[in-house]
Amino acid sequence: MTVRMNELSWTDYDRKVREENPVVFVTVGSHEQHGPHLPMCCDEVIPTAIAEKAAERIGGLVAPSIVFGYKSQPRSGGGNHIPGTISLDAANLIGTVKDVITELARHGVRRIVLMDGHYENTMMIAEGIDLALRDLRRDGVSDLKIMRIGYYEFTTREVEQAVWPEGFPSWPLEHAGVMETSIMMYLRPELVHLDRVPSHPPAEFPPYDVYPVTWENWPSLPRDGALVASTTASAEKGKLLFDCYVKGTADAVAREFGLKT
Repeated sequence: MTVRMNELSWTDYDRKVREENPVVFVTVGSHEQHGPHLPMCCDEVIPTAIAEKAAERIGGLVAPSIVFGYKSQPRSGGGNHIPGTISLDAANLIGTVKDVITELARHGVRRIVLMDGHYENTMMIAEGIDLALRDLRRDGVSDLKIMRIGYYEFTTREVEQAVWPEGFPSWPLEHAGVMETSIMMYLRPELVHLDRVPSHPPAEFPPYDVYPVTWENWPSLPRDGALVASTTASAEKGKLLFDCYVKGTADAVAREFGLKT
């Protein structure tokens, strides 16, 4: 049976929820520029693929993604001023996360994983979870458990050394870098333009932000939108990273919810 919730009939979904109490994954991604070489769907494609493989291992389901995220920030995503990026105001993303959680709870779902695919989403997801739990408790639902997972946090030391042998730049600077390029080369190679891969050194930013966010106010921001070179990316590294994230996600979810992988 498919793990994709939206490919089930409502009766099959209802039966699975009532009889199996499955973990339901929800990806919260973004529609954000990822340099000249990657598509703008990276933050949705990558965590959703990880969620689907993890769900297969534990008998879970994957709900449709929340494809728009919070506003891209210059020091971690290039900035919301770059064409193509479509973002939500904080309140709208918080409300969307809250509504999706409360709807799943209304169906009888009691185990939910929010797969965070966009660095800037973190606190909005946390707030959406908190507000949903508060309202559900008021309505008498007190047995719901939720995890928030940033899949990249499962990078092991061994994988990090294999992927970045010359040193890891940092997760904010890895925007459109080796990790995302490699995984997209593995998952969706037809969407990666290898002839456009950036080769410039990592961006250097001041330890503060300037508003409004414009090219003029951020002169050190690379004009291609990528914050670091990805010339060392490869499909082989992508598989190594992807498998690491699937295992890390599946193992963590199984441990928290008392399941077998």
